[in-house]
Amino acid sequence: HMFRNALSALEKQGKIHKLKNRRYALPTALQRVNGVIQITRKGFGFVTDERTGEEIFIPPKFLHTAFDGDLVEVQLFAVSRGKSKEGQVSAILQRAHDTFVGIYRRSEYYGFIVPDNPRVYRDFYIQPQNDAGAQDGQKVVVEFLKWDSSALNPEGKIVEILGFPDEPGVDIISLIKGYELPLAFPEKVEKAAGDIDLTISSQTLSERLDLRDELIFTIDPADAKDFDDAVSLIRLENGNYQLGVHIADVSFFVEEGNEIDQEALKRGTSIYLVDRVIPMLPEHLSNELCSLQPDRAKLTYSCIMEINQNGEVVNYQIEPSIIQSKRRFNYEEVQSIIDNPDSDDDYREILREMRDFSQKLRNLRLQEGSIDFETPEVRFVLNENGKPVEIIPVERLESHQLIEEFMLMANKTVARHIGLISDKRKLLPFIYRIHEKPDSEKISNFENFLNALGFKVKIPRNVSPKHFQELMDKVLGTRDDVLIKEVALRTMMKAAYSTRNVGHFGLAFTDYTHFTSPIRRYPDLTVHRLLREYKKIPDHKRIKHLQGYLKKVSDFSSDRERVALDAERESIKIKQVEWIADYIGETFSGLISGVTAYGLFVEITPQLIEGFIRIEDLEDDYYIYDEKTYSMTGKDQGRIYRLGDEISITVKNVNTGLNQVDFVAAEEK
Repeated sequence: HMFRNALSALEKQGKIHKLKNRRYALPTALQRVNGVIQITRKGFGFVTDERTGEEIFIPPKFLHTAFDGDLVEVQLFAVSRGKSKEGQVSAILQRAHDTFVGIYRRSEYYGFIVPDNPRVYRDFYIQPQNDAGAQDGQKVVVEFLKWDSSALNPEGKIVEILGFPDEPGVDIISLIKGYELPLAFPEKVEKAAGDIDLTISSQTLSERLDLRDELIFTIDPADAKDFDDAVSLIRLENGNYQLGVHIADVSFFVEEGNEIDQEALKRGTSIYLVDRVIPMLPEHLSNELCSLQPDRAKLTYSCIMEINQNGEVVNYQIEPSIIQSKRRFNYEEVQSIIDNPDSDDDYREILREMRDFSQKLRNLRLQEGSIDFETPEVRFVLNENGKPVEIIPVERLESHQLIEEFMLMANKTVARHIGLISDKRKLLPFIYRIHEKPDSEKISNFENFLNALGFKVKIPRNVSPKHFQELMDKVLGTRDDVLIKEVALRTMMKAAYSTRNVGHFGLAFTDYTHFTSPIRRYPDLTVHRLLREYKKIPDHKRIKHLQGYLKKVSDFSSDRERVALDAERESIKIKQVEWIADYIGETFSGLISGVTAYGLFVEITPQLIEGFIRIEDLEDDYYIYDEKTYSMTGKDQGRIYRLGDEISITVKNVNTGLNQVDFVAAEEK
């Protein structure tokens, strides 16, 4: 107690500072901090202090030679002008990227690369001996060589020529290279995967629940090649349901630490681009050995739950199993069977019972405060050259919700199971899927946004999931439905993987994990291993090791998930922009999705393509911007453009290189 009192006294005197994780430091040590820098499109940066979690603002002129994502040292300023601390980059500790993608431009005496990534705010200088014979206007991969001073440009060397931007396939391959996504598996990993076969020994069979005679089947997208989840449902004599969720047992084939596992961890997740999938596991595993193909015995990990009429799990069993799927369904096929009263399909009764039960689970979940964030999506029809010829809105079906509800229930049950088997004094280390409460500033901005749309709402700063869902119920179903959902999603914190179980705000779950997709997500594979290992509580040394290891897996998997999401969204944007490039001069209907002092953002529907009307193109009046009401008003004629308003636009210009679309307001008849 004397020691603690001394620390408190020193802290009050300002001689030491308290950090997170019960650590202290001298004030002089706090003048320099380390962290990863994130540079915005506007040219300034933010660094999150590794020790305190505080955000440091870096003005553009103090970025020096930092690239987005670099690990940097920051010298703090004595005085800050805003809410955040301010500082300057004083050293580059580790570069995030060795290569960059951009367009090569040649002048009379030298060449330079204009990077694709808008967060890379400087062009690369290319000496003649380093241009690899690239032609002006070609997309290239440049290797970073040096950047000695912010007064000069970074220097690079062209290591690969991808082709001209309008050549087939160059757009997506540029994206893949830009995000440094792996195109092929190392030869040794492919060989190791190819050497594995599915021979089910009598011993393996004796150690598993044998469910091969049960009515179990898969429901997936029509174009899916790997099937990692299957479902079953039985009505019990007591009126409860027995729901079975059976997941491919990838952990049986991929041992922790072997060559396949190391490559899977490095990838973290499968990535679904518009025209291809970049898988986490080699095809022999993902599409053959582990895939739950019909009429073939497959190894699984089953979560079998008895669920009462209130949607509560009253009993459960989580065990390695073996199944034999009776049929491979796709979502549209299931929906057709459910909807058609004259269907004579053999599975019509069980599918309708599953639909009814899943809808009951869904309604109960929403009543508990789970937030419904079904946002619109699109899919593309591509020709033989990869060019989009059609953009089709994705219809959300009850068959999608059926699988979603069953997977949610299994994930929640597995996470609760870990809490129940943990030692009373200390929780077993585990990977949870968490979603923290939105911060008060974002909630305030969302409230202002809704009020600007005409909804009179007051959101408590410490909002609960249930209150947030009730609010969404009031404002959805209006013409601003799509817009509100998009802004609500941006208000939320990002879901992530963590060893801290802080619950899932969006789902209103106190316990949640990812158990259901080990073919395409590394945390799910790790969860399967932990379930098997925790059948017997490990010793203290092993628990200590797992605490550190699972923290690394959680952090890395969260990072890889963010990269995958960014790449997937950009691939969609690329194809949307490529599609609308054929419609310059055409008129579309859309919604104003953003109002700024320099113009209007408009999203055309149903293709969900966003473009921009520049203030100088609003030529019919002099417009005044009102930040509080998200609106722009004509001074003389009084015309008002508000957030969420419907508007007719004409496509003025499309820049496929920068993925930018310019609109003008269509002339009114």
